[in-house]
Amino acid sequence: MQKSLLINLFASVSISVVATGVAISAQDKYSLQVPNGLAFSEFRGYEDWSVIAISENEGVIAVILGNPVMLGAYREGVPGNGKPFPDGAKMAKIHWIPKKQEAYPGQPTVPGAQHDVDFMVKDSKRFADSGGWGYGAFEYDPASDVFRPANTTDNPPQENDAKCGYACHTVVQNRDYVFTEYGKR
Repeated sequence: MQKSLLINLFASVSISVVATGVAISAQDKYSLQVPNGLAFSEFRGYEDWSVIAISENEGVIAVILGNPVMLGAYREGVPGNGKPFPDGAKMAKIHWIPKKQEAYPGQPTVPGAQHDVDFMVKDSKRFADSGGWGYGAFEYDPASDVFRPANTTDNPPQENDAKCGYACHTVVQNRDYVFTEYGKR
């Protein structure tokens, strides 16, 4: 009885030590920051935000999410009503490599491995020199399960500051620098 108890205790302690080691070695994505730019932590909870739209571009699929401030502005008609998005509006765009779901009828295309996540935040004072918006892009490596700030070797290339998306977004300056249209529901 004593031997069995010791074996069970040893096994429990070993499992606890391994689980703790895995938890400690796991990346805390919220500690990441684009150099001179946005921090991942500024978007804590983005996974639970509401869907603004979905998209497909250059071989990746995405869901675009918005915080309550962003969704409220869309529902009020921004940017089509000529008003800008209010400060505090935030968006997250999660990209995946698409895959076919072979077992489902019609073999729909669904998200496969995550590719990256991009963020935008409206703060007219903090980002006055980039249309009031700050940008951040974080590449994801599914093999190691870690994120890293995007850089100039990525597609599209990203500079290392909060203006990394500004040049691309100037083509929609008349939409307050936002590409995404709110899908009718």
